[in-house]
Amino acid sequence: MYAKNELMFPPSVIHSLRNQRGPEWQKLIERVLTLEEDHPETLALCLTMIRLDGCVECETDSYRAMRGCSMCATQTLRRHKGSDKELLKLYKTALKDVEGFLDTRPKQKQNGR
Repeated sequence: MYAKNELMFPPSVIHSLRNQRGPEWQKLIERVLTLEEDHPETLALCLTMIRLDGCVECETDSYRAMRGCSMCATQTLRRHKGSDKELLKLYKTALKDVEGFLDTRPKQKQNGR
């Protein structure tokens, strides 16, 4: 009855964004799809979509949430009045925010070492 709902925009939905905008956007999506879910660029794209979609204010019983993240993100990108360059600027801002946050975190040990 309900779509699979997430609380915030998940990396698993990124593939559905590929054809929603122009070539610059498609190039970004293609690059991010080759990266791990915890890569800073993937996290930055998710953060960009969280900000654009308004995920923080989304209620689980709202019409938007019931349609699911993919539909919400698709609609948001279609309705976005800015250019792809503006979207990429939002992404670059999110990437700086992610990298800034990661720089404040203690380094994790790799492979249990």
